[in-house]
Amino acid sequence: MQTTAPMPPNEVVAIRTATVADASDVAHMVAALLEEIMAAIGNAAFCFDLAETEARLSTYIEQAKYFVFVARDGEGTACGFIALHESHALYAEGAFGTIPELFVHPSWRSTTVGSQLIAAARQLAIDKGWRRLEVTTPPLPQFQRTLDFYERQGFSLSGGRKLKTDLA
Repeated sequence: MQTTAPMPPNEVVAIRTATVADASDVAHMVAALLEEIMAAIGNAAFCFDLAETEARLSTYIEQAKYFVFVARDGEGTACGFIALHESHALYAEGAFGTIPELFVHPSWRSTTVGSQLIAAARQLAIDKGWRRLEVTTPPLPQFQRTLDFYERQGFSLSGGRKLKTDLA
């Protein structure tokens, strides 16, 4: 199946829950997302292996540890995805959803695909009884447009920056 989406002829897409059969398409979109971030920030911040990512995603989906929605155009070509997982924190008053990845193919941006993916994530959160959704944007100012998108979707700044330390 083709993993690079063509220019949208219209804004009709189907959003559905990803299965293991979608792992290859989603892994390719993860690659595109990480490449875009690293190019914008001028830093090789991520290690990425396509086969490992596809296998890891398949396992996460099979174990219901990771929830993914895929957007496909009328031809069945993947044009975006959103991933979520359940988190827990005292400050959040219990279980909540974290969105670690959201990607819309560049030719489909500024259509309704991103909004439709967020709507699917919101519905999953409601169905699971999560109290909130959280997302971390890529670095600013390079990704101000991404921050603006999330704010239009009802997200608000809660402060801080995402930090990490590699253990392996």
